[in-house]
Amino acid sequence: MDDPLALYIHWPFCVSKCPYCDFNSHVRDAVDQDAWRAALLADLAHEAAQSPGRTLGSIFFGGGTPSLIPPSTVEALIAAAGEHWSFADDIEITLEANPSSVEAARFGDLAQAGVNRVSLGLQSLDDDALRFLGRAHSAAEGLAALDTAQNAFDRVSFDLIYALPDQEAAAWRDELEAALALGAAHMSLYQLTIEPGTRFATLERDGRLEALSPDDGADLFALTNDIMRAAGLPGYEISNHAKPGQESRHNLTYWRYGDYAGVGPGAHGRRRGMATMRHKKPENWIGAVERNDHGLQSETPLGDQERATEALMMGLRLTEGIDRKRFERVTSLVLADFVDADGVSECEVLGLIDDSPATLRCTEKGLPLLDAILPKLI
Repeated sequence: MDDPLALYIHWPFCVSKCPYCDFNSHVRDAVDQDAWRAALLADLAHEAAQSPGRTLGSIFFGGGTPSLIPPSTVEALIAAAGEHWSFADDIEITLEANPSSVEAARFGDLAQAGVNRVSLGLQSLDDDALRFLGRAHSAAEGLAALDTAQNAFDRVSFDLIYALPDQEAAAWRDELEAALALGAAHMSLYQLTIEPGTRFATLERDGRLEALSPDDGADLFALTNDIMRAAGLPGYEISNHAKPGQESRHNLTYWRYGDYAGVGPGAHGRRRGMATMRHKKPENWIGAVERNDHGLQSETPLGDQERATEALMMGLRLTEGIDRKRFERVTSLVLADFVDADGVSECEVLGLIDDSPATLRCTEKGLPLLDAILPKLI
């Protein structure tokens, strides 16, 4: 029997240049909402026809500024998904949002449209840190948006970024404890990483930014896990913490290597061993939909080795690790035959991996070193 399917709907438009994006083509002052609703519904219908008879466990609206999608469009897409697939009784319908007053003003209408969970990009409770991160909102505006979200939705998650340059453990502890007092049942806590091609990489190259050392980052990771566990929100993934039962069911589908349908510009998907990718540029995507009734750029069959590699990389992010029986079911390979036995033994001796008859998982010591562990296992 198939696991529940996840649906990802990508809304590409931002109202201003995002500091994390490397292209401007998604920034729009005005969008033909009727044309985009029709195109998204057509793309959704095509994808649904490739996975008939499935139960939908989650819907996730992500992308540029999805909280600025007209609630009527959100409602239409949810209704269409319900016509194409059956809904799980506890279906999770999440929408990403930035903590601006303009977006927060739509929360009530989005809840009425069917959204039952919001993921809010607070990123920091400190104004200096927000300016460093290039965010347009203030800490006060973020807290106001959080309050509005908690009044509109049953489930609210927010994210914070830590391990900023020169950040001390005491300062991060204070911020984290202040965040816990806000009452969220799910928090995503990301370490700042310097990605090539970003503003941060340029600052580091020019000597205007010195990233926190790996050892200091590891210490903050351990501190984070200790604080969150004591508060009743243990980590269930490298960067995600939740009260029991409040984990993101949509993201768990990714990490457990389940099937997910991707709709909209730039959306990726996985369905029954096939990797799907939509056209990234909005104009190319909508043109493809007008020609073909879908926005697909490619559909690529994945071999057993490719699926196994992806499943290993995703599954080891989870504190529960990889269930051996599930791994065999979704990849057609036995986990013990796929991984390098010597690499597993080496990592187990170092206390980085727990190798049991039922699961293979990273220990808390091993999780922040996953990028170094994976080459030893594959």
